[in-house]
Parts: sequence; structure tokens; C-alpha cells
Amino acid sequence: MQAWLTDLQQLLAHGDAAVLVTVARVEGSAPREAGTKMIVTREAARHTIGGGHLEWKAIEIARQVLRDGMRTPHARRLERLALGPSLGQCCGGAVVLAFERLDVADLGWLATLARRLGAGASTVRSVSFRSSRNGEPATASASLDASVDAVMLSEPEPGAQTPDCLLWDTNSASPGEGTILLTETIAPNDFPVVLFGAGHVGAALVRVLGTLPCRVRWVDARDAAFPSPEAFAALGAPNVVIDASDAPDEAVDAAPPGTSFIVMTHDHAHDLDLAERILRRGDFVFFGMIGSHAKRKQFEHRLAARGIDPSQIARMNCPLGVDGIVDKSPEVIAISAAAQLLQAIEAASAPVRATAAMPHSA
Repeated sequence: MQAWLTDLQQLLAHGDAAVLVTVARVEGSAPREAGTKMIVTREAARHTIGGGHLEWKAIEIARQVLRDGMRTPHARRLERLALGPSLGQCCGGAVVLAFERLDVADLGWLATLARRLGAGASTVRSVSFRSSRNGEPATASASLDASVDAVMLSEPEPGAQTPDCLLWDTNSASPGEGTILLTETIAPNDFPVVLFGAGHVGAALVRVLGTLPCRVRWVDARDAAFPSPEAFAALGAPNVVIDASDAPDEAVDAAPPGTSFIVMTHDHAHDLDLAERILRRGDFVFFGMIGSHAKRKQFEHRLAARGIDPSQIARMNCPLGVDGIVDKSPEVIAISAAAQLLQAIEAASAPVRATAAMPHSA
């Protein structure tokens, strides 16, 4: 689930108005990519579009949109901000930011979007901005007229499942009138992880994974090894589900394709069985196992004896974690393991992003 979406639903359900800020277009170098979002209320700002003076200016504009909303409830505005000359940031590019004032009336489309993303479906969101300046995005000193058009959700084009964000000039024939349409494909961004082992390192890793866009199934046969409900709630990891199973190995088979597996149980024999099961299915993005180089050598021989192809065994990351970090404290291992996991996720998604960026033939 997109974190901004959950936060926005909670704010609006409590009767608060908020402005959704979207990086609608990036020109040159910028701190965040198109589609990045921030939520601004009268008292606070959640999430980030890159920090610095850009974000300070965006919050200032968003609060002006909130004030404008006293007269026009669904006020919308586009602003083009040059990062170098006007904001003193070293990126040197420019961004077009979209500002949308939302309130309780928007909970319908937000709930629909949340359901679709929860089911793993990408969705196209379309929002229009009326322009009185021949469709040109506004500068920091002038804004576009407000639009009251409804937010539209639709199915993406076949094969278009990766995130994107585009601005379309749909000017009418009348001089000085027109519409700019923001369309963005919002895709599920949480990757599945199955974590075996509820020891000290497992608990430390859960604290890290709880801050990342992933869905974690935390598996251990020892129910007592898991934190108490109160302690688990204190971890602040709503994306983690505890699975105290008598048959933990079955979690391997139940995981969807593209899952990442991390094994750190208290039992080497169990680790070996899990490794065999994971490597036999083969459709994982990442498989990491805590242990030494000696453990890896031993497991390589035993897995080969069980008929596992050496090319598959080579995909096992053991010792777990990025190279060059030798500290063995649970917290350090957890951060190192999470970094290695993220490297694998990035590598797996790079070909998809590259294909999506290729120009399509007519």
C-alpha cells in the first residue's frame, strides 16, 4: 500500500481538509521523481518531495490552496518551480507541482484506489486543471484557475503497469482557455518478504522492514519467541504479520512469485530444509541466510547432494548483508541485510523501468 494513501484517508475521515502535492513533471535534475507525493494540512506536512527550499515553498503554496478552499472547496493549482535560480538548490532543474485540496468528499475515490492497490492492481488517476493562460503551468507568482472536475480512476493500458506521471495540454479552441490533464499510473509498491526466525536479529530486522514499502510474513514455530501484542504494537510495523506456525516450511510454498526470503532461525538443520525448498521453487527475487562463510560452504555441499543445481545455490546470499560491514550486533546486521535486500529489489525492477521508458512505435 502507498503510505501517503493510508495517511490521507485517515486525515480526511477525521474531517480534516488536506492538500495533496504531487511532483507532476521533472525537467532536468530534481530531488525526487515524478509521481512523488506529500500531504499538507494547516498544522503539519507528511512525506516528502525532496526537502530543502523546494519543500518549504511547496508547503507555503499548499497552505494558500487550503485558504483558497474556503471559497472553492476543491481548489487545484499547478506551479512550475526552477530549483536553481529561484530556490537556491543545487539540482539545477525544475519541477511542476500539482496541488489538490481534498476533503471528506474525496474518500470515495481514495477507498477505491486503496482497494485496487491492495488487490495488486495498478490504476490510472486523472485530474484536470483549468487554465486561463493557454494551458501553460503557472509560475510561483501566478496560478491556474481552480477546477471542480471529479478525480477519475481507470484501468491502465494493457502492459502498462509501471508507475508514471504525465501532464497533457488539452487546450480548447477558444483563445486563453483550456485544460491541463494530470494522469498518473499508480502501481502497488510493496514487495513481499517472508522472514524466518524470531530471535534478536529477526526482531531487529522487523523494525527496519516496518519502515519500508514491503509486506512481511514473520514466521517461527516458537510462539513464545515473538513479542507480546503490546511489544509488537510498539515496534510500529503495520506491514508485518506474525505467523506462529507448526509447519513454518509451508510459508515458502504459500508465498507469491517474486517474494524475497530471509532465513535466520535458531536451527541449522531447519535452515538447510528451508534453503532447499526456496531454491527448488526458484522464482524468488532475493534469498538471504544468516551465517558464516563456513556455513555457506557446508550448505553448498549438502544442497548439491540433494540435487540442487549449482547455479541456483549461487543465488543464496550467505553470509547475509552488504560487503564491508563486520559488526555482528543485531541492529547492524538488520540494516546491512535490509540494504542488500533493497539492492536486489532495485536490480529486479530496473529492466521493467527501462522497458517502460522506451519510446513506443506508432
